[in-house]
Order: sequence, then structure tokens, then C-alpha cells
Amino acid sequence: MFSDFTMAELGAIFAMQGFAGLILFSVFVLMALGLAIIFGQMGVINMAHGEFMILGAYVTYFVSIFFADYMPALFSGYFFVAMFLAFIASGALGLLVEWAIIRHLYKRPLDTLLATWGLSLILQQVYRTAFGAREVGVTIPSWMMGSMPVTDMIEVPINGIFVMILAVGISLAVYFMMFRSNWGKQVRAINQNRVMAGAVGINTEWTDRLTFGIGCGVAGVAGSAFTMIGSTGPTAGQLYIVDTFLVVVFGGAGSILGTIASAFSISQAQSIMEFFLSGSMAKVLTLLVVVGILMIRPQGLFSLKLRK
Repeated sequence: MFSDFTMAELGAIFAMQGFAGLILFSVFVLMALGLAIIFGQMGVINMAHGEFMILGAYVTYFVSIFFADYMPALFSGYFFVAMFLAFIASGALGLLVEWAIIRHLYKRPLDTLLATWGLSLILQQVYRTAFGAREVGVTIPSWMMGSMPVTDMIEVPINGIFVMILAVGISLAVYFMMFRSNWGKQVRAINQNRVMAGAVGINTEWTDRLTFGIGCGVAGVAGSAFTMIGSTGPTAGQLYIVDTFLVVVFGGAGSILGTIASAFSISQAQSIMEFFLSGSMAKVLTLLVVVGILMIRPQGLFSLKLRK
């Protein structure tokens, strides 16, 4: 197999596969950060996380149409408006879901799995009814199109670079929210001792609701980024939900650094193996390796924190 390629060509192939892995890593990070906040800090198993992502993708799609029809002169900057509105829309839906469903199930974490799985099916049908069953794609602004040459044989897509920069920015924002803000201190205090946090004056009910809403809002931003590299459909979120849970559990629930390290490891392994094997077999082997490591180290790459 390798005898047909020169060393330079092999190096270029591995470099391109590595960059494809970085794009996949960026999507995993954007998806997993919101889930790490919800699952890691709140103990809620949110099976509808993919549908919150797809809501952000649909918001981005409709914003792109609005700018193309009514504000064509500003079309090149529509994505930034869409990303903000996607965060607001997914976050607002998250606040509503927490108030209507999740707040009644905090002491029954397995019930959150069943409830959010049902919510996932409901949202898929709502999207299918409201937006149609066919997949749709956004028109990428001209400044995101094309590739940037790195060497004579290696080119990287500009939209992929943008998604990676976005993933870095969102990761830093989540880090500062969780570890450098008063809200983050309250979330971690509730995570460590809910009763004592309430006794010192922290509004645990509102903090829970805001935490769930922000986690869902981050998923909406991930949906905006997703439109840059894939098409949007009612069930598209289900393609990533298993990988996202795998990333969070493997990295250690509640650990932002663990989530990033896990996303990088899984995405790179999967991308490189796809060069030698089929995509499905690469996923299977990656899953087997991760499961094997979790059998040895069940708390994940970093310490697992549980809600008390």
C-alpha cells in the first residue's frame, strides 16, 4: 500500500489526515463543552443535547437566508450574528426544559436519560414538521471559501481553520466562566455540597437553571459551527451524541481540560485510522480502545467529580 507513495506524499497524506482530525476535534470540543457543563457539573444525562445543537444549526441557516434576501451587503458577517442568536435560542430552550422537566429529576439521574431521550424524539419531529425532512445547507461567506496553501502538496480549508479558532475561543470562554467568575464558583460549590451552598445564600435553583441553559447555548454555537462543515437535518444531532458522551466520559466528567484532551485523542485516532480502514471500522476500533482504557481507569483521563 505504502510502496505506491513517496515519503513526501506520505507525509502530506498524514498531515492532511491530522488536520482533518483537528477539524473533527473542534466539533467534538464544541459539542462536548456544553455536555461537560450539564453532565459533569449537574449529573444530568442529556440525550437531547444533539437536538439543541441542531436548533443552533437551523437558526444559522435561517439567518443566512435573511441576510441573503434582505441585507446582502452585510452577508459576509452574518455568521457572527447567527452564532449569537443560536446561543440565545438554544439557551432559552434549555432554560424552559430545565424548568419544565429537569428540575424535577435531579435526584433521579437515570430518569433524566429517559426524559431527555423522549425530548430528543419530540424535538426531531418538531424540526421535521417545521423545517421539513430534507437536509439543508448554508451558503458560506466568500471569505471562508477556498483553501490556504501550507506547502506545495498540503492545503487546508479556510472554514476548517475558522471552526478551530472558534473552538479555542469557546473553550477559553467556558474556562473563564467556570473558574474565574462568580457564577462558576457557585456552580462548583453546588457540585461539591448543595445543602451548604444553599445555606450560605446561593440560589441553587436559579444556578441550576442557568447552568443548564448555558450548556445548551454552547451546543447551539456548536450547531452554528457544524453548518460550516456539514448539512443540517432533523436527525443530524444523533450522529454526534454518542461520540460526545464518549468524549466527556473518557476525559472525566466535569473536567474541561479532560474534555479537550479526550476530544483530541479520539478525533486524531479516528481520523488517522480512517486512512487505513473504513470510517465505521475506525469508529469501532476507537470505541474498543476507549472502553479498554475506561476499564482500567473508570474515572477517565482526569478526576471524575460527582454531584452531592
